[in-house]
Amino acid sequence: MKKTPYDQRYAGEDFYWGKEPSSMAPRVLEALTPSASFRPRLIDIGCGEGRDIVYFARHGFEVVGLDLSAVGLDKARQYATEAGVEIETVHADITDFELEGSYDVVFSTGTLQFLPVEKRQQCVENYKACTSPNGMHVISVLVDKPFLPEAPDADPGEKHLFTSGELLSYYWDWETVYFVEEIFDCNSGGVPHKHCINRMIARRYLHNK
Repeated sequence: MKKTPYDQRYAGEDFYWGKEPSSMAPRVLEALTPSASFRPRLIDIGCGEGRDIVYFARHGFEVVGLDLSAVGLDKARQYATEAGVEIETVHADITDFELEGSYDVVFSTGTLQFLPVEKRQQCVENYKACTSPNGMHVISVLVDKPFLPEAPDADPGEKHLFTSGELLSYYWDWETVYFVEEIFDCNSGGVPHKHCINRMIARRYLHNK
């Protein structure tokens, strides 16, 4: 397993991205509510130190967190223990990894731009095939904008930023529940900068015949 710069970023006691869930996490709860008889299964692709998977586990989801950083996964498990919830973790590189089984939610924020362009269609089709009927994908990806300077903590040569609307093109056969493109302020690495991002919720829609 190749090393990642995030091992060093996650090595400290503080949480690099903080412990508050990302902005799309509450939208999952608005669209899909766990109950005593229904515990949705969710995988977070690029879970980092676990801020979102712990949030989902607290709200009744059965969660799996996947990440390339073993250091981040260790912190995610420690965070889950502190929070009194159970999580499953998978140490894997998304460029080689294929989902198996069925998930009600495939969740990912700020990770899929690490997929090389030539691998994206294949990976997304795998994610879609492993999504339950009426399940959904909740995904945020960084988008290339020539007027925005590169982030100071960007990993040279590792990111393959999406183009505007590209994410939607992989979901032409699903229902688009939500989509937005926005530029936001970021302070990762302690240096203020900006990113452009596409945020999407898409549902696997089954036609009645």
